[in-house]
Amino acid sequence: MIKHKKKLIVLMTAAGLLGASLTAGATDLVDKVTGIWHKEVKVVVNGQPTDLVPVYIDGVAYVPVRAAAGDMGYEVTYNDASKEIGLNKISQEEAADYMRGTGVIVGVTPMDNGSLRIELLGKGAGAWVILYVDDKTTIADEAGNAVAAADLKAGTQIYAEYGPVMAMSFPGQSHAARVTVSAQRLVKEDVIQSVEKTGDGWQVRFGEVRDGAAVPTLTLNAGKETSVLTPQGESVAWEDLKAGAKVRAYYGPIATKSIPPQSPLFYLVVLPDGQDEQGPAGKMTPEAAQEYRDLAWAQIGEQTSHVTIKPEEAVVQIERAEGSGVMAASDEQKQLLADIRAAGGNLVTVTYQTDQDPLLGPLTVAFDFQTKAFVGFFPRR
Repeated sequence: MIKHKKKLIVLMTAAGLLGASLTAGATDLVDKVTGIWHKEVKVVVNGQPTDLVPVYIDGVAYVPVRAAAGDMGYEVTYNDASKEIGLNKISQEEAADYMRGTGVIVGVTPMDNGSLRIELLGKGAGAWVILYVDDKTTIADEAGNAVAAADLKAGTQIYAEYGPVMAMSFPGQSHAARVTVSAQRLVKEDVIQSVEKTGDGWQVRFGEVRDGAAVPTLTLNAGKETSVLTPQGESVAWEDLKAGAKVRAYYGPIATKSIPPQSPLFYLVVLPDGQDEQGPAGKMTPEAAQEYRDLAWAQIGEQTSHVTIKPEEAVVQIERAEGSGVMAASDEQKQLLADIRAAGGNLVTVTYQTDQDPLLGPLTVAFDFQTKAFVGFFPRR
């Protein structure tokens, strides 16, 4: 039972489900229960659909307390000593301050000022965002226990509250106010051996060739809770997935002892052929990245006095021009940007942290990937 604090709602935690039924071990304080995971039932909050999947126990629907509370504007606290879960209504002022999202960390980069640059891919206000974690960021697990920033790594599934300022770059960048760690997923990057529809979802198989025959080595089971997306957070239809597609899967961490082992799939990132998450050209060489840093440094002029990192530590990324928020200043740059987008081309962005970030966000410069020509800046607010 949840203890009421201020205005509360009553929910039960139904986290960590791997199949259609849920069983909790019996102790002096815990009763054994069995429930049915109804993937076909949709949970709608204030008219907005959610990704929550209810579990029915004795005819009563239960949903994960932390995820549901966040969607309904409540903050979850847990007192380990008293075994109490509290839900506190977030004020309208506080709720309006932060954007929220859940997903997996696909990369962590330590910054010179001691903060961490985290690339988050998943669901929420921005399916693909860059978050900066520092000593002002509260990091905890779902039980409320503190988590060290150093424990955040690729595959960590989190719920994040960030803002209130979001830099209008692509992807958006912001400061993480709170990070709640929910699980550490396993990560597998490989080509799909086969993908097929099942009665309640999809199965993705990985494998290898032995003596000329395809042998499955891992089966991942996907349901409504599974997100299939590009490295930029765009949704991908299951029907578009084919054998031979290169993907990065976030799954588990629990797997069956069968041959091949099976595990639940949470996020599946579809990587373009011969590419990785950094874009169509694959990973940029250190020499090429430094060349773009030098070009960007020459463009930012007097803004160099506000940069708080070493010039050689600026983050360099390859991004699709289509849908990017870059602002071209001159007519020539606007035409260049239009031509790049019409051709389905890409940009190279160089991002600097500055002492103005709390108000304006980081400084991001964009260049044409093909010609290295300067295109423009991303709006900082």
